[in-house]
Parts: sequence; C-alpha cells; structure tokens
Amino acid sequence: MNIEFRQAILPRELRSLTRFDRKVFSPADAFPPSYWKECEAWWMLLNGRKTGCCAFQRDIEFLEDIAPDGRNPAREGFLYIATTGLLPEYQGRNLGALLKAWEIAYARHHGFRRIVTNTRRRNKRMIELNKAFGFQIVRTTPRYYAEPVDATVVMELRLSQRK
Repeated sequence: MNIEFRQAILPRELRSLTRFDRKVFSPADAFPPSYWKECEAWWMLLNGRKTGCCAFQRDIEFLEDIAPDGRNPAREGFLYIATTGLLPEYQGRNLGALLKAWEIAYARHHGFRRIVTNTRRRNKRMIELNKAFGFQIVRTTPRYYAEPVDATVVMELRLSQRK
C-alpha cells in the first residue's frame, strides 16, 4: 500500500475537489467552489487514487459560529482545518487516523501553535478521532448546521513549540 499527500492545484482541480466533497458530505455540508479557492487543499492518495482530502486556512481561527459578522478572524499561529474527509468506501480502515496524523505533522512542520477545527455534533467518529489525537472541545454552538439542523463542536489542539 502506497500513501502520499499532494497539494491540490487550484484552480485546475477545483471541479475535482467539489465532486469529491459531494461524495463525502451531504449537499448541505459541501463547500461551494468559491470557498475552496480560500483554502489550501491536500489530497491523500492511496496507490495513486484520491481517497481523502483536507483543506486548511493559515493564520485563521474558527469563530464564525459566534462572531457577530459570521467571519473567521486572522490569528497568527493558528491553522484552521476546514475539512477532513475520506471517500465512504475507504472509511473504517484507519486511514482517517493517518490523515489526522498528517494534518498535525503539517501544522508542526509549518510552525503553527494551535490547530482549530469544527464538525457536526452528530459526527461522533470525527469527534472521537480528534480527541484521540489530543484535541479538546472548546465550545458547542447550537443550530450551526442546516439540513439536518445540528450543533457544531469546535475543537482545538495546542501544539508544543520546539526550543
């Protein structure tokens, strides 16, 4: 089994990212193409096949769920993981843990102090995966998601800095 991570090339791979997103998430949770352009997206390739994807925003803290203007503010040293997903046929094989470990290694390598992410409260698998890697729940915001209505669980991982 050969696993590699490759940065998505935008705008060339925009259609591929949006198609992948619709296969992994409900239509209500899939990102519009305009949002992908704001992110740094990475593919997880298994034997050359796109099986997973994640997207980051550098120096951004996730606060849109509680900010009066609904925007995420710039915050130096923060890495916001906007999405982490695996195609359904690859879930349950510990590939999610591999992708999460890679995200954390990426953050450390690039000198981020904190990682922040959010997910639906009903996405127990992602919440437990994040907890297994040391993420802590910082807040839960009711009615953040629509179709179906659900709260968002915001989680954070503080990274130790090398001296």
